[in-house]
Amino acid sequence: MGLIDFDPGQLTARLRLERPVESPDGQGGAVVGFEAVAELWARIESLAAEVEELAGAGRVIVSHHIWLRFRTDVAAGMRLAKGTRRFAIESVRDPDETGRYLVCRCREEGR
Repeated sequence: MGLIDFDPGQLTARLRLERPVESPDGQGGAVVGFEAVAELWARIESLAAEVEELAGAGRVIVSHHIWLRFRTDVAAGMRLAKGTRRFAIESVRDPDETGRYLVCRCREEGR
């Protein structure tokens, strides 16, 4: 596998990395919220948009690749936030296995 030729100057989006946190709901279950882990620079690449019908209403799901500098604490199930936009991380990979960058495949709903 060859090195990815990527200009770090393309990391122009300021995002907040968030992890899920469970809190008791008082009825034996849990409510999942998110707490901030870090602020970081990233590159957002839109991949595709799909319209999905759910309970008779349409919603748009946009998939993205989000590039960021390598971190060991990023995993599927976390999310990235930019203002009111939320990107659910579905998978994380090191594109050239050098420990320089991560590419997160993310899903943004309701855009």
